[in-house]
Amino acid sequence: MRDLGAGFGYLIKGQRWVGRHGRWFGIGLLPGLITLVLYVAALAGLGYGADDLVDWATPFADDWSSPWLGLLRTTLTVLVFGLGLFLAVITFTAVTLLIGQPFYESLSEHVDRTEGGDVPESGLPLWRELWISARDSVRILVRVGLYSVLLFALGFIPVLGQTVVPVLGFCVTGYFLAEELTAVALQRRGMLLKNRLALLRGRRLLTLGFGVPLGLAFLIPFVAVFLMPGAVAGATLLARDLVAPENEDDDETAPTPYTLDKD
Repeated sequence: MRDLGAGFGYLIKGQRWVGRHGRWFGIGLLPGLITLVLYVAALAGLGYGADDLVDWATPFADDWSSPWLGLLRTTLTVLVFGLGLFLAVITFTAVTLLIGQPFYESLSEHVDRTEGGDVPESGLPLWRELWISARDSVRILVRVGLYSVLLFALGFIPVLGQTVVPVLGFCVTGYFLAEELTAVALQRRGMLLKNRLALLRGRRLLTLGFGVPLGLAFLIPFVAVFLMPGAVAGATLLARDLVAPENEDDDETAPTPYTLDKD
């Protein structure tokens, strides 16, 4: 249980770090603001056109009598917009990290530099780093999607679906959110996705202590934008803990050079 508190502590330390380095807080805000504008525009378009989309997709109901026609299409319209909102929440971090790759790389490097010790660099060109980030984000989103389908199905189980399943959902969200954020620092250390996941599994409670509270906060888009710089800083501090010397003897979690990645 100590690791849960330690994970949350890294989240707080990251916010404090950017609070002491206002310039980096401002730089870290830019990608989140750009992503937020794009998502608000997309959701506004979805909200405007969701009813037309539902009308187009349900021609079989055109001859239904009231109130069944209105009930069906209103319910489907709400579900379509709800699905769009859900996708926006679970992809916001991945898209923000992709847009802000150069910004967050620099922020993470500066955190490493202020904390002392070596400042790892991937040595890869920007296009290669963007490709790896995009590819790994898709892999993570596929995993999240599979878990979401499973949890959605379990949600129909009485009592369990209304108590345990939502908690598991937040744990899954927090776990993979922590992976996406620590990836900024761990990719600079030459670690592939499978190795990063192995590290996080080895310190699962530490990972959840960092990711779950952040995932809850990220449900509010404007909060996500302002917490993002500190989240990257905190994730860098967390990554430093995960790859501390006592962990580097573990064969399963040892960094793997990008040159071994043949995908």
